[in-house]
Amino acid sequence: MVYHLALSWAAVRSGTPAQAGIVLCLSAVMRALLMLFGGVVADRFGPRRVVISSDAVRCVVVLGVAALLALSTPGLWALAALALVFGAVDALFMPAVGALPPRIAPPAQLGRVQGMRSLSYRTSVLLGAPLGGLAVALGGPAAAFGAAGLLFAFSLPLLLALRLSPLPSGDGRPRGRATALRDLTDGLRYIRRHRVLGPLVIVVALSDLGFVGPLNVGLALLSDQRGWGAAGVGWVLAGFGAGAGAASLVLTVRGRIPRAGRVLSWTIALGAVSIGALAYVPQLPAAVAVSVAIGLLAGLSGALCGALTQTECDPAYLGRVTSVTTFFSLGVAPLSFPLTGAAVGMWGPAPVFTASAAVCALGGLYGLSAQALRRAEMP
Repeated sequence: MVYHLALSWAAVRSGTPAQAGIVLCLSAVMRALLMLFGGVVADRFGPRRVVISSDAVRCVVVLGVAALLALSTPGLWALAALALVFGAVDALFMPAVGALPPRIAPPAQLGRVQGMRSLSYRTSVLLGAPLGGLAVALGGPAAAFGAAGLLFAFSLPLLLALRLSPLPSGDGRPRGRATALRDLTDGLRYIRRHRVLGPLVIVVALSDLGFVGPLNVGLALLSDQRGWGAAGVGWVLAGFGAGAGAASLVLTVRGRIPRAGRVLSWTIALGAVSIGALAYVPQLPAAVAVSVAIGLLAGLSGALCGALTQTECDPAYLGRVTSVTTFFSLGVAPLSFPLTGAAVGMWGPAPVFTASAAVCALGGLYGLSAQALRRAEMP
């Protein structure tokens, strides 16, 4: 979170708004292009090794850019190179992190691990922006990049201390002589044939496509039309974060949700109704209340998606399966941003939010129609 704030601020200060937008887009493009092969790397070399190597590279590169900015004024080329490297490393890091929990916790604890992971993310969002802003205020982008690099450095001893359970022997583990493309094809074939993971990937894709547009671009445009201003966007996002954090805390404490597949599908469908309702709420306090409900439902469904993925998947395929779900969440779904913005400009928020909610609801209904997913249980 500190890194992203530092990159945004440095890019805006170093070039035109269009150039800054291009720099910020480079990471997302590189991450999307390499994400699927990042899962192959995680399965082939082991997630612990990939996660440690990724964080080490991020630490060195970010600290290097901090030193460069402190000693000179390199311009946008350095920031663009950093964004490309960071996006490539993210494509390796994210699938590897997703493949770690079954190697460090027994199956009955995976739901609790997902709850703690989601809670950790919400905490980082809450603390990262003020910390990054303080670093920028005290020492400019160089200080903010330095703070981010130190945080990456502090993560390394924690990762090095991890003790993993051995991977069960299985046919899905990538072989040394196989090509990366063959390993990827093998992983996609595994997903397609799996009675739970196949439908689950479709549910994730549909729900993310319907969810991210309204809660990102659409929310800003809705707030502007309602006269809530930037503060209104902040309050609505705060409500969402509070709801999602509460859902993560519930899963952390309980550890297991009965009828997980059915609950997952219903929370997505009900969350879609809440997303659609957000465009018809005229007052900011009511919108915040609706966003709390969206956060609760989305937080619970997201954590359940992760827990079911890890409990249902053969560990030998987990990096590749995680890379596919992450690809839809962070690679394909953000492509709806410009479409959402253009549609709101033409027709207003209400029909666009309703259409997006229908796509999201379609994911929940598909999950309910897939018998194996509907009956899926956590250990």
